[in-house]
Amino acid sequence: MSRPWEADPSALFVHRLGKSAEELGHTDGKTGCPDIWRLDNGDVAVIGRDLTDTYLPRLPEGVTLAPDERLVILPGTMLSAAKADIPDA
Repeated sequence: MSRPWEADPSALFVHRLGKSAEELGHTDGKTGCPDIWRLDNGDVAVIGRDLTDTYLPRLPEGVTLAPDERLVILPGTMLSAAKADIPDA
């Protein structure tokens, strides 16, 4: 079964959206860093904590996760810092 959108595993990281986790004080640089990146095909990569199993039983109505999808959490300040880098629709 084909889905309307598929992630392209050959897409490359092009530009960080917002500030780095280090700039925002969310990392010690040794234990991982949440991050948001634009890929060369226009898609966005998000690095965050995998809390799929925690949130799965309490997803809002109409929200579903495919077996190959994960729910990740990142600090809200990271998305706020990326706002200027995200184009309006």
